[in-house]
Amino acid sequence: MKIYGNPTPTNLKIDYKYSEDEILSEMKEYIDKTYVSHYSLNKFQATEFIIDSGHGEGFCIGNILKYAQRYGKKEGKNRNDLLKVIHYGIMALHNHDTTENKL
Repeated sequence: MKIYGNPTPTNLKIDYKYSEDEILSEMKEYIDKTYVSHYSLNKFQATEFIIDSGHGEGFCIGNILKYAQRYGKKEGKNRNDLLKVIHYGIMALHNHDTTENKL
């Protein structure tokens, strides 16, 4: 895990202006549900195979673009599209960190 800048003291109460603490908690719940969904058959997600085959960056960035473009169109301003953008962003960061460290 990368830490940027000076570490935040653990006793510091942060007044989040954009509900980041609540949204991060919601993201964890959302991501946890993806690990028990029908898409994670036999405890493997299709995304794992795509990343392992070397196509993770393009796949994740492509899905970020897909769900960002879809927001406001399919099913209106569907909040789940934004959750998917964030989730694929997290997977893209993981892919970046693991592939960049292999070079």
